[in-house]
Amino acid sequence: MKRMFVKSLLMSLLMLLLAISGSLHAAGVKVSKRMYGKTKTGEKVHEYTLKNKNDITVRLITYGATMTSLVTPDRDGNLADIVLGYDDISGYESDPIFSGCIVGRFANRISNASFELEGKKYELAQNFQGGHHLHGGEVGFNARIWNSKIIKQSNGSGVAFTLVSPDGEEGYPGRLEVRVKYLLNDNNDLTIDYWASTDKTTHINLTQHSYYNLAGHDSGNVHGHFVRLYCDHYLPVDEHGVPTGEIKSVEGTEFDFRDGARIDRKVGDGRYDHNYVLATQRPEKPILLARVSEGTSGRGMAVRTDQPGVQFYTSIHMKETPGKNGAVYNTNQALCLETQHFPDTPNKPNFPTTVLTAGEEFRSRTIHHFYTWQPRN
Repeated sequence: MKRMFVKSLLMSLLMLLLAISGSLHAAGVKVSKRMYGKTKTGEKVHEYTLKNKNDITVRLITYGATMTSLVTPDRDGNLADIVLGYDDISGYESDPIFSGCIVGRFANRISNASFELEGKKYELAQNFQGGHHLHGGEVGFNARIWNSKIIKQSNGSGVAFTLVSPDGEEGYPGRLEVRVKYLLNDNNDLTIDYWASTDKTTHINLTQHSYYNLAGHDSGNVHGHFVRLYCDHYLPVDEHGVPTGEIKSVEGTEFDFRDGARIDRKVGDGRYDHNYVLATQRPEKPILLARVSEGTSGRGMAVRTDQPGVQFYTSIHMKETPGKNGAVYNTNQALCLETQHFPDTPNKPNFPTTVLTAGEEFRSRTIHHFYTWQPRN
């Protein structure tokens, strides 16, 4: 009788613990899925919504594994969408700025749209000015429908997107399997995890290409954003934005954001499209790359990554681009912090390598932390 009582008591305690656990989980990040639309060729596109207890809401679509919306509160609790984007799938299909998508196989420029690898020359699409290659080619990962599923991990809940790029696609060697995970938690961290494997030696350079305006996507330019980049060096470029191969100190230049500065106080027109060097070798784990803050809203964003560089881009090529909710996006409307390896690495042997061989796995992590702050009295 006593044993039965003890057993019953233990079962009751177990059920109570499970109920508490379920309640805690229910109070965490919610993830939902719905139909978003169809492409012009009739392919279905789905949308996922991630929402945490602090009213941060992330929306993702399977077209390009794209983040279409990121709503966060300001210092007074008012909500605004802080990334640029479009109202529907047709906007993303005709998107000229790579808004919010995953870029690959190779983010950024490859000079002369070619490289040599293991004694063989590979020719790529000349889809950028000067006959260069940009962001993976004519149909990069940004324009593909990704497979997807909801996931729950210790560092958050979200979506895992997967894609297979066949051998020879856009001129690249090797069948490449790719996985990108977006994870949101109640600490206001948005983690982006990357994984890839290949059956043949190839180059890989993946990034996420969201445009941020912490005052709101439709609030005008980002000249007043205060930016701090924990980078001692940057990559000088030619007239087409291709690195010269030099790794140059930011000391005494308009590229020095180590102590933080308003964008327009470094360069009056705020024109940046350069890769900053976080490390000359890839860090073993994510380290602090940047802090960005905006005074009117009190919103802030800190970025950590294990990539060696970041493309700091202030949307200098944007002009009268129709956006979501009737917005029109123009030059300096937003800034990008595209964590990645250096541009044109396949043709610059002094840069940290982007070679991935059969049997190896590419893994990377970038973490965005969102917060608010109060001005000093």
